[in-house]
Amino acid sequence: MSGDRPTEDGLIARFFAPLAGPGADGMRDDAATLTPTPGCDLVLTADAIVAGVHFFSDDPPASIARKAVGVNFSDLAAKGAAARGILLTLALPDDWTEAWLAAFAVGLGDALTAFGGALLGGDTVRAAGPLSIGVTALGEVPTGTMVRRMTAEIGDVLCVSGTIGDAALGLPLRRSPLPDWGDAIGPETCAALVDRYWHPRPRLGLAPILRRHARAAMDISDGLAGDLAKMLKGEGRSALIRVADVPLSPAAVRAVAQAPTLMDTVLTGGDDYELLCAIPPARLDACLLAAEATGVPLKPIGTVTTGDGPPVFEAADGARKTFAAASFSHF
Repeated sequence: MSGDRPTEDGLIARFFAPLAGPGADGMRDDAATLTPTPGCDLVLTADAIVAGVHFFSDDPPASIARKAVGVNFSDLAAKGAAARGILLTLALPDDWTEAWLAAFAVGLGDALTAFGGALLGGDTVRAAGPLSIGVTALGEVPTGTMVRRMTAEIGDVLCVSGTIGDAALGLPLRRSPLPDWGDAIGPETCAALVDRYWHPRPRLGLAPILRRHARAAMDISDGLAGDLAKMLKGEGRSALIRVADVPLSPAAVRAVAQAPTLMDTVLTGGDDYELLCAIPPARLDACLLAAEATGVPLKPIGTVTTGDGPPVFEAADGARKTFAAASFSHF
């Protein structure tokens, strides 16, 4: 790092101390304190994002910050938790600039303001490789009410929030040249899909609804088909999904109309950060009504069934879809 750049302490004081929450002591100590609300359990989760794997190195720095926070708060939402704060580990490559870091800090602050929670601490280091950002998110739920991933029961109704596949369709639109279908759908539709790739929308408003109504839940980070298989793995459970009921945005509808094979991308691509939940049938109507009132609807797409095979995705004509790869995998 060149001599005209701030020291680590100076960097923290300038860019991150203004974002510090209660208990962080203005980022002047090596640790922070966090007292749970009386009667609540802490919920902890951690995710890292890496340039060239989870985002493009030339993505807007504010968008990178929002993604780093959003992917973690999405996990909190799936557990029925309210966000309390984050710890940030920022590994900067040699070519970082103060302008980049200033924009990143603005995006970080905007994300925390939008989603809730505060910066409580972390670490800033020099990276031996590409830019890497690790976030540990801390949330809370009333004691004993965290929604687990693998507790769905046969007969439960499977629902998803928002719309599926937008971010996965946005990814190839970040590359050059545009695919033929990207040219056909027009710049405004392309921009809408890229925005979903850049800016995850953690569905924290649905968290209390999941606590009241859901038997199981997880966020969709690696693709609907693969994440659903993870939710139901073992114990003789599978699922039947009605492909026609999977909710698509107007932008995704246009893309799939241009290239119908993109429906596989919708069902298996990552970065949705929507919620997948299993609802007991007796709770379904109340759950859907409560979700609608938040402005983020839940849509029934299928049912948990008996079986040991992967979930079945059935088209309107009864044909069953198979996938070369059901989800994104790092390894």
